[in-house]
Amino acid sequence: MKKILTAVMALLCMTGFASCEKEQMNSIPYNLSHEPLPSQAGAELAVLDLSKAIALTDTAVNRYFTGANMTMQRYYNPYTKSASAEVGSVWMYTSAIEAVNSVMESLKANQKLAPKLYADNYARYGELLTKLYAGLEFYAGTTTITSYTQTKKWTVYAVDRADVPGGANAGGTNNVYDDQEWLVREMVRSYLITGKGEYLAKAEYLTDYVLDGWDCTINANGDENGGITWGPGYVTKHSCSNGPLVSPLVWLYEIYRGKADMITYRKVDLNGHRYEVTAKKSDYYLDYAKKIYEWQKKYLQMDNGVYFDLIGVNGNSPQYEQVEGNTYRKGLALTTPSGTAYTYNSGAMLSGCADLYRVTRLGTFLSDTENLAKASFSVFADKDAAVPGYYSYPIEGFSTWFNDVLMRGYIAACKQSQTARDALDSFQHNLDYGWANYLHGGLLPTNLLVGWSRTLANNQVEGMFAFAFASEYAMLANYQCQVHEE
Repeated sequence: MKKILTAVMALLCMTGFASCEKEQMNSIPYNLSHEPLPSQAGAELAVLDLSKAIALTDTAVNRYFTGANMTMQRYYNPYTKSASAEVGSVWMYTSAIEAVNSVMESLKANQKLAPKLYADNYARYGELLTKLYAGLEFYAGTTTITSYTQTKKWTVYAVDRADVPGGANAGGTNNVYDDQEWLVREMVRSYLITGKGEYLAKAEYLTDYVLDGWDCTINANGDENGGITWGPGYVTKHSCSNGPLVSPLVWLYEIYRGKADMITYRKVDLNGHRYEVTAKKSDYYLDYAKKIYEWQKKYLQMDNGVYFDLIGVNGNSPQYEQVEGNTYRKGLALTTPSGTAYTYNSGAMLSGCADLYRVTRLGTFLSDTENLAKASFSVFADKDAAVPGYYSYPIEGFSTWFNDVLMRGYIAACKQSQTARDALDSFQHNLDYGWANYLHGGLLPTNLLVGWSRTLANNQVEGMFAFAFASEYAMLANYQCQVHEE
């Protein structure tokens, strides 16, 4: 253990973090060997990954957050040492919660391997998590939504931050279902890590809100139209507003499995009559996990095995109908799937089918897991494109964070898929390459294999990318811990 901790401290100094850092304002390293970096395995690599995750998270918090109310700036440039005036959206803010969750999970998993890391960091990260959830309330707002079964007032999270807690504009297109889903995922994780009931309660509340957006109207075949639109103000049904909820629903099922807790929700019958149904929570969550997964697989999977971005409907804005004197949202017929095949859409579905297999042991989910792992690695990972021996992943737009979601899928599938394990090795190598060659000011560049721009002003890094890299290192620490145990 002493050997591992000594290696950790030496690594942090050699790579230029904290007090060991040497600023290189005008000298960006390009004299690279272009050879795959040697890496440790098992326990030693788990501790190294965890140490890097903590270092990256601490730096990101210090660089991107200001004030006691945890305001998150969208960009920071480690060369000019300047943050943007633009405040991050709630989606971006959630990436910080993800990173802290991942570090805390890894600290718990690796407590015996790295007791000092646990002792020095677990409690303070728990305090940081509390602060982040307090800051999240500046994105909260209350709005009234007419869905397919009811009209109800909800307090959810808006895209943009307000000046006071609870004061955000969450009406119309100002809140989207996928933002709530990413939060549900992290809230369930926070509950499982800390045992604090308030995280579970909020996760279930937001889950009810999102499932209120499930199109349960009945089509000509007597089936639910299905699918969740991007938000209550939209008509397009997106991969990102469906797939990301599958895994959290499975986790909620596991929390309530074997318990008698009940839930009441609303449905539509063949005649358009709205009515209430009461079921066990465990059944409710698992049934919806399966329904959402199957709907997205049916309507949004491409011929090459990965996923379209969205499917449209016959209409440009939500439509409503009067039934038995009440107003409800009207179900609309689907058209044709379209859009870019982003990595996160396949990653969310990979997590979902792996988790569904884990709790059901149904062969279809097992084959789906391996097939999607193979398809996504084949489509999205490009070997030797930037550096010989390394796999490049998409970097346009928000793809650096999208790739984090894809890696989560490989983590979930690692016990069922050799392809997932190979893909995780590629993520490990890319992070280590970026860390060894490009770490600057405690941050990694957007492109881990190419590095920083020679034009220093062009080196702004999205905050959510900085937190994604931290989260990935923490998740890989958990994965390496499992490898060590095997």
